[in-house]
Amino acid sequence: MIVGIQDPWVAVAYLLSIGGALVCVVYGFTHWNQGDEPVKPEDVQWAKEEKEAVETAL
Repeated sequence: MIVGIQDPWVAVAYLLSIGGALVCVVYGFTHWNQGDEPVKPEDVQWAKEEKEAVETAL
């Protein structure tokens, strides 16, 4: 019996969910301010084309 939980599988489920949450917090903390990948020229060109297409459609 762990902390009043008689079924060990229920205790394992609780521990795994808490452990998973901790892993997510640690991952988020370590990757907090990593920069995005640099903007490529073809991405800029695509954005311009899309903006023009939207403006002409309106």
